[in-house]
Amino acid sequence: MPRQPQQRLAPVSAPQPEPVDSDIDLAVPRQRTELSERPWAVIAVISVGGAAGACARYGASLIWPVATQGFPWTTLVVNAIGCAVIGVFMVVISDVWAAHRLVRPFFGTGVLGGFTTFSTYAVDIERLVDAGHARTGVAYLGLTLLAALAAVWSAVWATRRVLAWRQA
Repeated sequence: MPRQPQQRLAPVSAPQPEPVDSDIDLAVPRQRTELSERPWAVIAVISVGGAAGACARYGASLIWPVATQGFPWTTLVVNAIGCAVIGVFMVVISDVWAAHRLVRPFFGTGVLGGFTTFSTYAVDIERLVDAGHARTGVAYLGLTLLAALAAVWSAVWATRRVLAWRQA
């Protein structure tokens, strides 16, 4: 019986730790342990921030009410403003300021998550379509998407330009 050549296995290097960023991804085992260290602090700041953001959004709806069958301008503007603020905030805490670990969940997830209202956006689209205004609903769907993306992109761009100008 002919002898088979022995295959050599490549040496196994020590596993490298997974990089951990400030967002917690529950699919990554190492990041799951981050949440278990102090979950109540993160949950508390998100809750407080979300309440503040939702109150601000509700205030905007009181200041600028929209008729039931009218175009939901308030929701569109609130979402665009929220996305712009998210763009500025992310540049500042990523490029400029080493923020405390609870700032991002408080302001980014909590305040801005409570302020922007994409659930109301979906309900507004459904309301418009159910009322026979399908074209308006589709226009609102597209306009909000474009406004949100343009707001976050232009806010990131403008913030980086201002920061570069200040450093020059």
